[in-house]
Amino acid sequence: MELRATALHALLDADPAAKARAVAALSAACKAGQVAIDTQTVMTAPAGIPGRPARPELVPPLQVGRRSMGTPEGRAMLVHALAHIEFNAVNLALDALWRFDGMPEQYYLDWLLVADEEALHFTMLSDHLGTLGYAYGDFPGHDSLWEMVAKTSDDVLARMALVPRTLEARGLDAIPPLRKKIAQAGDLAAALILDRLLVDEVGHVEIGNRWYLELCLARGLEPIATYDELTVRYKAPVLKGPFNIEGRRAAGFSEAELERYR
Repeated sequence: MELRATALHALLDADPAAKARAVAALSAACKAGQVAIDTQTVMTAPAGIPGRPARPELVPPLQVGRRSMGTPEGRAMLVHALAHIEFNAVNLALDALWRFDGMPEQYYLDWLLVADEEALHFTMLSDHLGTLGYAYGDFPGHDSLWEMVAKTSDDVLARMALVPRTLEARGLDAIPPLRKKIAQAGDLAAALILDRLLVDEVGHVEIGNRWYLELCLARGLEPIATYDELTVRYKAPVLKGPFNIEGRRAAGFSEAELERYR
């Protein structure tokens, strides 16, 4: 079993539950020393990336719908939106794993860890959605996260800058107030899932930050100026507060960057 090729195979799987099981199996095999890592082969992207089910329907973000905590359906819509984010996060971790050749072995192991934890997050949220009487796919979703993954498929530096440390880092800001709202609405099981997500997402963003800084160092680039240039070149969304400063600090953002978010 070779890590990058197996990750690509999992990425192409359109069944969310099967994809999650495949990631868990790959992670277990890697921990057991049963997986080789080919860091050098240049792999060509096949058709069908990413594999995903026919539902949910993908619509522009503003058409996803409101998520009022005052109704059971509104709470289910929020859990569904979170499950959709985590499913896309599984895909982006698998894509970061297979796509970019020539990185150190630890890079691939880091992104396997992210894929494994994101798959667990999706499973937890999907299972909880079932207790609310709904299933993944019952509500629309948007494709903003994967759109940035696709735009940054030409450069691992841009990918690290604009996916984990930009879009995923927004989860560090969003989860605490969402957790408060859903707990106040009485869904303590969902609140506990969000507690787990926040802990793990700090680690995921830290991985993106660490590899971004490693790549900047290797290329002789100043990180903050390079980040600003990449956000313009790839038309990344403009970040708006409030920001979770402590969460971002734990995820490896420098004090100079954090000053820009105050």
